[in-house]
Amino acid sequence: MRTDYTKASELEAQRKWYVVDATDKVLGRLASEIAMILRGKHKPNFAPHQDVGDYVIVINADKIRLTGRKADQKYYFRHSGYPGGGKYIPFRRMIAKQPRYVIEHAVRLMLPKNALGRKMLKKLKVYAGEQHPHEAQRPEKLEL
Repeated sequence: MRTDYTKASELEAQRKWYVVDATDKVLGRLASEIAMILRGKHKPNFAPHQDVGDYVIVINADKIRLTGRKADQKYYFRHSGYPGGGKYIPFRRMIAKQPRYVIEHAVRLMLPKNALGRKMLKKLKVYAGEQHPHEAQRPEKLEL
């Protein structure tokens, strides 16, 4: 038996655009669904070595929520590279300053950690408000 793979030229023509509203959605559950769509696992022609996924636009990223006490306990870690250069940023400050980063970070950690994963992450567009500049692509509304 021979396995047929979709060619890269055919893949680009098959890609769809989806809009996801993050209002009152739980961060981890939303991120796992988005990662599945970016990776293409919802398609019958999925192959782990190809980028067969679709584009995802996330709006209202500033209205995402966490369950339990995680909103008070969750921290994001950064390090400058110098001794003692570690910084912990609480979730509440991060969502107020950079709501895009919260969703991008959660989705990035659910994708492959290689060049293919970085290529998939470029198909994720996150916006804090209701507006996005991708109306020309005629995105479909996706309920997760």
